Amino acid sequence: MPAMMLLWGVALVLATAATTFVLHRKLTHGRGPEPDTIFWDLFAGLVVILPAILVPAVEWAPAGLIMVFVAVATAAGTLASSRRVERIHAAEPRRRPGFAEAAARHASILQQWRRYELDPGQAIDFPAMTDVRAAETAALARAMREAERCRVTPGTDYRAAVERLAQALIEAERAAGVPPAGLSTPR
Repeated sequence: MPAMMLLWGVALVLATAATTFVLHRKLTHGRGPEPDTIFWDLFAGLVVILPAILVPAVEWAPAGLIMVFVAVATAAGTLASSRRVERIHAAEPRRRPGFAEAAARHASILQQWRRYELDPGQAIDFPAMTDVRAAETAALARAMREAERCRVTPGTDYRAAVERLAQALIEAERAAGVPPAGLSTPR
C-alpha cells in the first residue's frame, strides 16, 4: 500500500503541476488559435488528477484528504514559481522599452570608435584616441564600460549610459584633434 500511495502521489504532483502551469500560461499569454484548448487541457489534467486522489482514498480514507492537500499545495507552488519566473524575465534588460534602439546606437558608437583602434592610418593620425592617459580617452573607456554594464544589468538606465558614451566619444575626438568634419555624430 505505501508503494502504491507513493506512485499515485508522484502522478498527482506531476499532473497537477503540468496542468496548473499550462492553464496559467494560456490564461495569461493567450489561448492560441483553438477556442477550446483550455477545456481540453483541464480535462487531460483531471483524467490523471482525479484517479490519483480517488484510488488511494478507496484504499484508506485519510489518503484522499492527504492527496487533496498535496494537489492544492502543488498547484499553489506551481503558480507561485511561475509568477516568480515571469517577474525575473520581465526584469531582463533586453525586455526594457527602448532597449533595441539603445543597443543599435551603442553598436554604432562602438563601430565608430573601432576605426581608431583598428585602422592603422587613423591610429597614426589620432594616437590620443587609443591612449587612455588622455583624460577624454579615459572618460571614453569608462563610458564604454558603463554602457556595457548597463546593457546587461537590470534596473539601470541603458539609454542614458549610451547617451553619455556618445558624448564621451565626441569629446575624445575633439581633444584628439579630429577635424570637425571628421567628428563622429553618433546616431
